[in-house]
Amino acid sequence: MAMIPSFFNNRSRDIIFDPLFSFDPFKDFPFPSSPLVPRENSAFINTRIDWKETPEAHVFKADLPGIKKEEVKVEIEDDRVLQIRGERSVEKEDKNDTWHRVERSSGKFLRRFKLPENAKIDQIKAGMENGVLTVTVPKEEVKKADAKKTVEISG
Repeated sequence: MAMIPSFFNNRSRDIIFDPLFSFDPFKDFPFPSSPLVPRENSAFINTRIDWKETPEAHVFKADLPGIKKEEVKVEIEDDRVLQIRGERSVEKEDKNDTWHRVERSSGKFLRRFKLPENAKIDQIKAGMENGVLTVTVPKEEVKKADAKKTVEISG
């Protein structure tokens, strides 16, 4: 009888090579958490928003898949602060359903951005298409000083 090395006898190691084993690479990843919000919802709370500036406007874009426009509010607060907030409700559970994995996030989100002085806050427009919220904040034209200015010399 051939001698089998001891590491082959350790059945706990076999699970590493089991193709049916459910491996979760993010299980121990340090997602931000809050005592008020379950850990699985933290990704939605930290909704990512792009802000770009064009010659005509400041443009904000947020990916909000599965959110209806009625569930999102865009507001201007005191002192030129753009506030984007909303909520995705938790899917209703049926007692006959068996959940194997829950990865989609739910919960509230809130983002605030201090707008620059050149923002025309009375002309802001927002639209939602295919799960992407776009907020456009027009800019006031900045008058450029003449390239050449003569300064009078006194005396």
